[in-house]
Amino acid sequence: MTAVTLTADGTTSVGGKAKAMVRDSVKTVIAASMVGTAIEFYDFYAYGTAAANYFPHIFFSAKDNPTVALLMSLLTFAIAFIARPLGSLIFGHFGDRMGRKTTLVVSLMTMGVGTFLIGCLPTYSQVGVGAVAVLCLLRFIQGIGLGGEWSGAALVATENAPEDKRALYGSFPELGAPIGFFLSNGTYFVLESFNDTDAMCAWGWRVPFLLSAVLVIIGLVVRVHMEETPIFRMAQEQKKVVKSPLTEVFRKSWKQVLQATFLVAVTCTLFYTLATWSLAWGTKIKREGGGDLGFTNQEYLLMLMISICVFALFIVLSCLYADRIGRRRVLMFSSCALVVFAVLFPFLLDSGLVGQKNFAATMVFLCLGFALMGIAFGPIGAFLPELFDANVRYSGSGIGYNLAAIVGAAFVPTIATWLSKNFGVHSVGLYLAVMAVCCLIALATCKETKDVDFTK
Repeated sequence: MTAVTLTADGTTSVGGKAKAMVRDSVKTVIAASMVGTAIEFYDFYAYGTAAANYFPHIFFSAKDNPTVALLMSLLTFAIAFIARPLGSLIFGHFGDRMGRKTTLVVSLMTMGVGTFLIGCLPTYSQVGVGAVAVLCLLRFIQGIGLGGEWSGAALVATENAPEDKRALYGSFPELGAPIGFFLSNGTYFVLESFNDTDAMCAWGWRVPFLLSAVLVIIGLVVRVHMEETPIFRMAQEQKKVVKSPLTEVFRKSWKQVLQATFLVAVTCTLFYTLATWSLAWGTKIKREGGGDLGFTNQEYLLMLMISICVFALFIVLSCLYADRIGRRRVLMFSSCALVVFAVLFPFLLDSGLVGQKNFAATMVFLCLGFALMGIAFGPIGAFLPELFDANVRYSGSGIGYNLAAIVGAAFVPTIATWLSKNFGVHSVGLYLAVMAVCCLIALATCKETKDVDFTK
């Protein structure tokens, strides 16, 4: 077994023999992993908000059948999740062969170009079905870019981390999710404060997509100046880099890919239930596929922005505990708690019980949901990379994470809207409970990884 020690002066000692392998400072690691994922998730969430509120009117005929228009719009939301595993295959291959740094720069550019061009699209009323076709293509490109993002950012963080703080360092890219979500919803909140619905449908919806260009430039500057991770450089020196990482992953680590998929799937289901489905449920009337809770879009966005701070707090807290007591114990707790939450939360969103504009009930739903989301999501940044060997870590963790996006997230807004429309809001809770049980089963097959040799 080869030991790696990250010394105080920034060099890495491999097997007791000092090597001039400079690692990034903690500030650089935070910036490179967190800022990039914040930008990526900002882009993704901007689309989710637009798909729930504006695209049914802009790209589909909401006047004829509002519920069908909403469902069609949410289906375009799913396209990127289908593309994400392909992105993880592409970027995982090059990330394990060429390194984490270059791959992360390209993935960020891919996502940024797709998002910016969505903001430039003509509408259905201008060019007809061609607008929908190009929207779907650009959404696919978004998914390809995001497919290579998370796993690379997680490796930049964890492969620069001290052995006893991998979960804490792994929280850096995880924190990009609430930051990106806050920036995206904050942009829409400001726009809607000064514009009515007609103005938002005419031009306001484009602004978040166009602003992403500024954020992408910032992210690229940070990532171009970071170093390659010490562990990947060590693998290069020891000639452990494999020519076909994907073949190695599916030949030797297929079980870990399945475990990773179902470990993450419940967090995807929970997040998009909270952030996308509940936005439509809380702001639309029953005829439009909503829950008739009576909130305006601006009011609900404000509640989401407040509750997302709870998400960020519990990411950090769960990672601190994951470094102390292990990843499995923290995730076991979150999964069991999610089953209970899934049974109870529909009572908070039933207008027949809580009435309209019940801010207290909705805030309890959002804050509890995002607290559990933070506990379930935080340790994943370390747990998934620890399941795989260093020479296939980018591919393995990325494939598992992005397959989870299909299993747990791609059709969540659509399925939840259909379920709630036809069987009531309690059926959405049952859907979430099933995903939490699947996570528990996956956890039962996993070993604790807190003390694994991360250099292997």
